[in-house]
Amino acid sequence: MAAKPRLKARKAQDAVDEARGVSKTVMDSAQQIWLAGLGAFSKAQAEGGKLFEALVKEGSALDAKTRRFTEAKVSEVRGNVESTIGQARERSQETWDKLEKIFEDRVSRALGRMGIPSQDDMQSLSKRVDDLSRDVHKRAPAKAAAKRAATKQPGSKRPAAKRSSK
Repeated sequence: MAAKPRLKARKAQDAVDEARGVSKTVMDSAQQIWLAGLGAFSKAQAEGGKLFEALVKEGSALDAKTRRFTEAKVSEVRGNVESTIGQARERSQETWDKLEKIFEDRVSRALGRMGIPSQDDMQSLSKRVDDLSRDVHKRAPAKAAAKRAATKQPGSKRPAAKRSSK
């Protein structure tokens, strides 16, 4: 498992090194172009305007070509780095999700061993209590009405009240 992060880190480092190499190549090319431009400018001053215009045109073409090459390489390296980072993020999220699930399972088992009911158990029990309460409320008015009817009927005997002896 430790080899995978090292491999990813190595790939990312290789991409960074490649980008640095491209950057150095571009800087070296730019330095040479600058020097060539200075030399050409000096020569152009001596030889005249036609040569100068030709060199400016050639320099512009070379500049555009160099920029396209550099931008392509930078985009390629950026894409590689972003892809590697995205994959690392996905894997780390998956790992955290697995760890969270393992932790929840272990805590649930420990609570079960201690006799503490789970959330599902509590919901089931709550539903059962609600059902029983509903049944009691349905039956209670019927029993109370029957009791009241029995006490109000003529000829029904009510128990005599006890007298206290003092």
